[in-house]
Amino acid sequence: MTVLIIDVRDLRMRYGTNDVLHGVAFGADRGEVVALLGPNGAGKTTTIEILEGFRTPSSGTVRVLGVDPATGDEHWRAKLGVVLQSWRDHARWKVRELLHHLGRYYTPYGTTEHPRPFDTDELIATVGLTEHAGKKIGSLSGGQRRRLDVAIGIVGKPELLFLDEPTAGFDPHARRDFHDLVHRLSDIDGMTILLTTHDLAEAEKLADRILILAGGRIIADGSPDQLSRRVKATSEVRWTQDGRRHVHPAEDATAFVRDLLGQHPTDISELEVRRSTLEDTYMALVQRFESGHADEAEVVAL
Repeated sequence: MTVLIIDVRDLRMRYGTNDVLHGVAFGADRGEVVALLGPNGAGKTTTIEILEGFRTPSSGTVRVLGVDPATGDEHWRAKLGVVLQSWRDHARWKVRELLHHLGRYYTPYGTTEHPRPFDTDELIATVGLTEHAGKKIGSLSGGQRRRLDVAIGIVGKPELLFLDEPTAGFDPHARRDFHDLVHRLSDIDGMTILLTTHDLAEAEKLADRILILAGGRIIADGSPDQLSRRVKATSEVRWTQDGRRHVHPAEDATAFVRDLLGQHPTDISELEVRRSTLEDTYMALVQRFESGHADEAEVVAL
């Protein structure tokens, strides 16, 4: 029987008379990348802090790596990695010195099956900081510092990694490198990754599954393709004709394009179809929930 890396059932959280989480339930398998999305105030931070063992829920069952996070010991914590939105300390340390120093804390928790920590130079190369390994952290650029944040989070070779807005401050090249790193960690190293991000295009590229949290409830759970099928979205067809640019919404883009080319077989150019994105789906699902039209049975079915 496969044990879920994350197993959350009927999770509830109340602060005084304010209910923040209402029966949240989801799971994550080994090597799975799960994106937790939702508007501000949806309960994402509370959920993550419970999974990390920093908050105790009001009720419900939570198991992370088979353990209740509220009772997790140091051996359990050594299996977790956390990348926060930003770190602003250690400015006087050099990159290699800091990572080597932090890695030593994980050595007692390594096993033959799962040695810890990462080799320092391998880790530095993995996050693309080899040329900067001897530099003081205070001299790094914002993007380089963010790469170091990631290295700090995975120095102990975690089995479960929490990523909070992981590519904030990255340039496009660094963002692409980071996406490759996430795929490598999940595919090759079998690391389970739970990420929160406001970059929906990034979530669509990285995540095997998307969870959308709104009003303290999971309102959608599925792959990007599964979620897009839940929302009847209108595609946008663009084309140029006689030097003029045209844009037309179409519920059936294939039929529209076929008719368009049938009527104008020779004078259509620059034809493109923009289909609905995860952002379109996300906005539609959240707005449906906030308007009170969400279908609870549909959420359960996914």
